[in-house]
Amino acid sequence: MAKHGGLKGLRSQGNDVAKLVIDYLKQETVGPLKDLGRFVAYGTIGSLFLAGGLVLLLVSVLRLLQGETVLTGNLSWIPYLIVGVLAAGIIAIASWRIVSGPAKRRLPKPEAKR
Repeated sequence: MAKHGGLKGLRSQGNDVAKLVIDYLKQETVGPLKDLGRFVAYGTIGSLFLAGGLVLLLVSVLRLLQGETVLTGNLSWIPYLIVGVLAAGIIAIASWRIVSGPAKRRLPKPEAKR
């Protein structure tokens, strides 16, 4: 009977270890993946709203230039050019910020040792 009780205790410990390993894997994989998914979802929604707002802003600038300036006839293409350059500038700034990566931390310079 001592053998059987020992074997049962060993199985119980094995089950505890397996449960511990499974819980650890869930904690270290599923949790971060959920956080990453939430980060991506909010980032995507924010990007869509920002893009929609910028489109509306560019269209309003175009309408303002068309309505409030005297650029008519042969010069009616100039407001479109201005808005196109403005849009290209916004795209360039966004691309530059994406490529430059996260901002580097600015730490105080260490004092020179004497």
